[in-house]
Amino acid sequence: MSAPTLRRGTLGTADIAFFVISAAAPLTVMAGVAPVALMLGGIGAPVGYLLAGITLAVFAVGFTTMSRHVRSDGAFYAYITRGFGIPVGIAAALIAMLGYNGMEIGVYGLLGSATADTSHALWGIDVPWLPVSLLGLALIWYGGFRSIDFGAKVLGVLLVAETGILVLLAGGVLLEGGASEGLSLSSFSPGNVLVPGTAAVLACAFAAFTGFESTVIYRREARNPERTVPRATYIAVAFLGFFYAFVVWAVIQAFGEEKVVQAAADDPGGLFFSAITAYVGPWAADLMHILIVTSVLASLLAFHNAINRYALALAEEGVLPAVLGRVHPRHRSPYVAGAAQTVLGAVVVIGFAAAGADPYAQLLLWVNTPGMIGLMALQLLAAVAVLLFFRRIPHGEGALRTVVAPLAAAVLLTGAIGLVSYNVELFTGASTGVNVLLVSLVPAVFLLGLLLARRLKRRRPEVYASFAAEPSDAPEGPPEPAPAAAL
Repeated sequence: MSAPTLRRGTLGTADIAFFVISAAAPLTVMAGVAPVALMLGGIGAPVGYLLAGITLAVFAVGFTTMSRHVRSDGAFYAYITRGFGIPVGIAAALIAMLGYNGMEIGVYGLLGSATADTSHALWGIDVPWLPVSLLGLALIWYGGFRSIDFGAKVLGVLLVAETGILVLLAGGVLLEGGASEGLSLSSFSPGNVLVPGTAAVLACAFAAFTGFESTVIYRREARNPERTVPRATYIAVAFLGFFYAFVVWAVIQAFGEEKVVQAAADDPGGLFFSAITAYVGPWAADLMHILIVTSVLASLLAFHNAINRYALALAEEGVLPAVLGRVHPRHRSPYVAGAAQTVLGAVVVIGFAAAGADPYAQLLLWVNTPGMIGLMALQLLAAVAVLLFFRRIPHGEGALRTVVAPLAAAVLLTGAIGLVSYNVELFTGASTGVNVLLVSLVPAVFLLGLLLARRLKRRRPEVYASFAAEPSDAPEGPPEPAPAAAL
């Protein structure tokens, strides 16, 4: 009897898009980060989100084109291996683990602080953050333990709720005609966009898209992956880019172009709550408090599922311990990888708590920052890998997809990484020494990966030689029916 595998043909385009958009946590990004973007870039901030979306859409052109030629669950590291070779591919795999784990584990701090803030705002109760974060770890473990279609349904509900409250806010502003001076499109004029603060806005905007490329991780579980994966990628990028820009523009109209920057500076954490209270009602602000917590939970579940599938793929490659490659016989989930990731998260969370760290300013921001930079570095490597890959093989793809788009994406992503690294204090609020350490983690892990590749080549040549090879199993077939117990 063969070992259980992930359930094939389970996820459609919408399901995969839910995972990606949920990981971005739109409500949390808007209420928590957009006020900072307004403070830094003024009323031209909405354009920063559009420019970031355009950059990543250009990247997606080459990325999704290459996905038609690469059948692997390893996502970034498989693509990078095809372009650069095995050593860089193994290094990229370690950066991917750093990136996704950093993006998830840090958010447990946000879960604790957001829940504490919500409890205090609604009921006047002060809740300690650590028990909340540990409870979140248990809930997310269970969500990842269950079948992937269970996770897709949960994320679908939570995503509709968090985007719905933002649409409600924007709709209220539009119906009321905005502040006293009325609605205006001045945010999109060159004079308000080409200002010194736009560079910092772009850094915030790129961070808001982190994880969008994880569509490819679900290839094995997707229905007709050659179509659903590219579609989900474009839908996620387009939705996030336009939605972010629209919501930020609506908040500008809510306060007025002359007052919004000062309002954001006076109370960045309360900007969105003040707007929805004024244009919809206090009940909507209370609901937004609750939905921020569920938004964080959705982001955690999406990243948890992505990490588990990366760990599963690396275990199957022989790079990580084989036990992490076990799949649950009923739920068809990488349950051992999920348990290991949960334990790692608990160790980090408890460690920060024991050190007396702030859950938001330190656990979230310090752990998220190298994760964000790591994932952006992977995007850059993948863009260059597309160029190198299509130079090596015969293909019928056009030059726009295989040369122009990946080259443009590489240039733009290089600039984006430079902006984020230069403005890293915006994300961490830390000292120069801490910032240097956090940024240095990514190249340090890359070098560690190169050393691991060298060690594998010398001691386990068969594992090294087969790294990121095309799978030998049969092509993706029709969906497997989900047993009733897994639904």
